[in-house]
Amino acid sequence: MNLHGIRAIYRFEMARMWRTLMQSVASPVISTCLYFVVFGSAIGTRMGDIDGISYGAFIIPGLVMLSLLMQSITNASFGIYMPKFSGTIYEVLSAPVSYVEVVLGYVGAAATKSVILGIIILLTARLFVDYHVLHPIWMFSFLVLTAITFSLFGFIIGVWADGFEKLQIVPAMIITPLVFLGGTFYSIDMLPEIWQTITLFNPVVYLISGFRWAFYGVSDIHVGISVGMTLLFLAGCMATIWWIFKTGYRLRS
Repeated sequence: MNLHGIRAIYRFEMARMWRTLMQSVASPVISTCLYFVVFGSAIGTRMGDIDGISYGAFIIPGLVMLSLLMQSITNASFGIYMPKFSGTIYEVLSAPVSYVEVVLGYVGAAATKSVILGIIILLTARLFVDYHVLHPIWMFSFLVLTAITFSLFGFIIGVWADGFEKLQIVPAMIITPLVFLGGTFYSIDMLPEIWQTITLFNPVVYLISGFRWAFYGVSDIHVGISVGMTLLFLAGCMATIWWIFKTGYRLRS
């Protein structure tokens, strides 16, 4: 294991975060704060409790997941796309580092940035909504697992994309709708039965449900199923990345 190579890629990607604090940290935090103000403070005070939880506190796990998924995908996809765009990807491929070490460097940095952002958003939420975390270790574990999984997914998107517009398609047109329809602002038990069944095909439902359980001990889906579905998606992303480096898909041409 070339630890020097991993550290070099990791430090390079983390340095990009500090150079773009307004875009990578301030912007998503401010956007999430607006959700807390509108839905948590303004609308939440006029709505009843859901499963014994105030509405403002109920939406916190979903809003954190929204930022976490978006930033994990964006950070990882831009991280690998920019070397492709500038042509420096060939220096990485010819360096004495394996594809495992390349992925550890890029995905590790993207996941770290997402976890830092998630923690900042949780601390910021205290300014608007009173909430508690029933299972802090499980909460942090879900945070890290989700960040790693979707950073791997973002890495795949960065390899697949052949233009800047394609980097935005999946986060903006797929991930955001899935999060909004995945129980961020409501419990799926509130939906008609047929829509409850349809919602189960939304993979983000399992992430939000498991994350909310770590906060309040309540969930729409059993926490074991949530963890299993996340691990299944993680395994799928790892298999896809293995195939990408094995075949050189959009890396060697």
